[in-house]
Amino acid sequence: MARKETSENPGRLKQIALTYKMTKRVDPKVTLVVAGVGIVTFGVLLAIGFWIGHPIFLGILGFVLAFLAMAIIFGRRAERAAFGQMEGQPGAAAAVLENVGRGWSVTPAVAMNRSQDVIHRAVGKAGVVLVAEGNPNRLKGMLAAEKKKMARIVADVPVHDVIVGSGEGQVEIKKLRTTLLKLPRVLPGAQVTVVNDRLRALGDLMSNMPIPKGPMPKGMRMPKGR
Repeated sequence: MARKETSENPGRLKQIALTYKMTKRVDPKVTLVVAGVGIVTFGVLLAIGFWIGHPIFLGILGFVLAFLAMAIIFGRRAERAAFGQMEGQPGAAAAVLENVGRGWSVTPAVAMNRSQDVIHRAVGKAGVVLVAEGNPNRLKGMLAAEKKKMARIVADVPVHDVIVGSGEGQVEIKKLRTTLLKLPRVLPGAQVTVVNDRLRALGDLMSNMPIPKGPMPKGMRMPKGR
């Protein structure tokens, strides 16, 4: 057990170090901001301790709260930096959806065209959410086609659509997870499973792609998207 813990700790420390380096590249002020939050938090609690006559107790409490505040601020700025790097990258929405949390089943790339505009599907207690990334004008037609394809299967289940982007009516990649979690939960867990199973029967882009077994013949072209 001791060996296992020893082997895990360096991995966690290395992950924290890599996260810090990535964040600092995007957010050069992260060190000053996090350190400032810690110092201010500790200083305020310590000052209150001297004022009420309990500097040791408030000093210890201030140290703990300062560490907690630093961790929270660093986590938020690291998340913001990560989203900043993902912005505009193909597949960024799918990466966010995969980390939405428990209760959501995600199927990446249920539809894609030759311009690499893509639609991902997430199923949860809020219903079905189609998340699209690419050119908004082309995506509108793709979303309509995907909804029509699902119409017989989802019946009265709510279907939401989200276009990822920074334009009017679009959702920024950093707000995608929050947007999904804010949707009203209207389906029981059992119905979510049934709906997801039915939609999976439709297949996704990769499972529907007629790729032959064995080596791909020379000159063979990949099937065109919609």
